[in-house]
Amino acid sequence: MVEPEVYVLIDERGERYLVSSAEPMARVAGLGVLSIEKVRAALGRRLTVGGRSVLVLPASRRDRMETLERRAQVIGPKDASAILFQADVLPGATVVEAGAGSAWLTVALALAVGPQGRVISFEEREDFASLARANVTRAGVADRVEIRVADVSAGIPDRDVDAVLLDLPDPWTVAKAAWEALRVGGHLATFLPNVEQVRQTVEALQTLRFVDVRTVEIIERELEVRDTGTKPSFAPLGHTGYITTARKALDKFL
Repeated sequence: MVEPEVYVLIDERGERYLVSSAEPMARVAGLGVLSIEKVRAALGRRLTVGGRSVLVLPASRRDRMETLERRAQVIGPKDASAILFQADVLPGATVVEAGAGSAWLTVALALAVGPQGRVISFEEREDFASLARANVTRAGVADRVEIRVADVSAGIPDRDVDAVLLDLPDPWTVAKAAWEALRVGGHLATFLPNVEQVRQTVEALQTLRFVDVRTVEIIERELEVRDTGTKPSFAPLGHTGYITTARKALDKFL
């Protein structure tokens, strides 16, 4: 199956608009209806649309994720990249995720596993699941994503998956199901906003055959580079959440 080409249109203010070649014509909010052939022909150049000028580039992972419609969701780029690295999400992997939300992390996972991989995402709410499906389609990765409207705490039927990622307020309720779904050596990752949730999660993992349990907080500070000098941005560093990772084993040290 040929993957659709995905382009990003960037205007003078830095606003970005995502366009996929899955359809011959694309409707872009604020710009109108565009021909994909016209967009493709303008790659790397400016394109005038309805009196506005945009620059056409191939969409990067950041473009695909940051242009999605989002609701309440706190995982950001710094956290997503750390989760992908620490959970060892590689091309061809099978990953289980809960909950899908707006599919922001889902898209990151789908891009990481590639066309030969698979992302299975649990979401309890049908309205969120509908938005998630629309977003993965817009990002051009719907071919490798399955979104299930179900409560993941009721169980994960899949087996020998490479990673289980839980963006839930109570991941300890899913710890046993995650262990059963993972292959030996597979990774579990959770994302939580406060340390009490982390404590409960780690305690649950310690009762199971999870090893290499580790919790980190990722801090990011932007720099402002100007002609007059370079200095840290005044934007707050901000707390987003704590990432806890662990690996499935069959034995562990007492």
